[in-house]
Amino acid sequence: MAMTINELATACGATLEGGNPEQMITAASDITAAQIGQVTQLTQARYRHHLQASQASACFIANNFEVENVPESLVLLRCFDPEMAFVKAVTLLHPDVNYPAIISPHAVISESAIVHENCHVGAFVVLNDNVEIGANSEILAGVYLGKNVKIGKNCRIYPYAVIYDGCEIGDNVIIHSGAIIGADGFGYKFRNGQHVKVPQIGNVVIGDNVEIGANTCVDRGALGSTVIGAGSKIDNLVQIGHNNKIGQHVIVCGQTGISGSCTIENYAILAGSAGIADHVKIGQGAVVMARAGVANDVAPKTQVFGSPAKEKRVAYREQVAISQLPELLKTIKQLEARLAQLENLKG
Repeated sequence: MAMTINELATACGATLEGGNPEQMITAASDITAAQIGQVTQLTQARYRHHLQASQASACFIANNFEVENVPESLVLLRCFDPEMAFVKAVTLLHPDVNYPAIISPHAVISESAIVHENCHVGAFVVLNDNVEIGANSEILAGVYLGKNVKIGKNCRIYPYAVIYDGCEIGDNVIIHSGAIIGADGFGYKFRNGQHVKVPQIGNVVIGDNVEIGANTCVDRGALGSTVIGAGSKIDNLVQIGHNNKIGQHVIVCGQTGISGSCTIENYAILAGSAGIADHVKIGQGAVVMARAGVANDVAPKTQVFGSPAKEKRVAYREQVAISQLPELLKTIKQLEARLAQLENLKG
């Protein structure tokens, strides 16, 4: 969708500075690659130099952000929050794909399934007994929904996602391709020289406005529910074990693994490749940094790092000390040699 810079500024709550406000904008781009007819953003001082040589036609920038040598052809779009203004601009210039409200004749739909108004059900979708799809939801090609699955309103389930029996999905939820919701939890008892499977008869309950990344797995509860709270965002390639209780507005980054029966409180952040042992509690607003291995509870609003994870400042000091070990060992060997010489002289 194309619009003039002036129209874009009005829509995004920005004021104009310099350039030609009637120039057409057709796309958004990164500041290092933006060309004529595109809009970009500048939010960090370290990227300021890119603006001076930019071919972009417009740039979102904070009201108090000082820049020099701005190209004459470039319009600065001054605003309070340039990042969110740019997000809105991207949404306007690159509108989401809308899928028509149809049910494909190639879908396999149980007679007891309920599909509410204005839904899209793509080719080769399978809706088992007692599935219910809320209004305006989009179930794209190849999705499999098990028995008694409930999907809320305005959801989008991307191709080849699988949702097992009995799982409940709230409104405005996005589940990306290859995600598996409700597979059996990894539960076994070792008896008589073998691993005996513990039945997993619970389900998964996902709150409103959640997004689940591609190839992420969320296991069903053993007896109760694995829960993901409203507003939480789960990246690609994440493993969430059975019986976990994930709060609201939690961020879980790619390749993170959460063992069973953990509690992740509201607004916590688990950075990439974090590993959480079972029965651990991550407090509200806590941050588990990348590749941390957490075996004990993490207090609210703290940051932990390392494996085993420790408070960030302690872990950093330990890392610095470890980096100094080769020199310390060298010094110790030199001191030992000098001490041996002194002892020989005494003898």
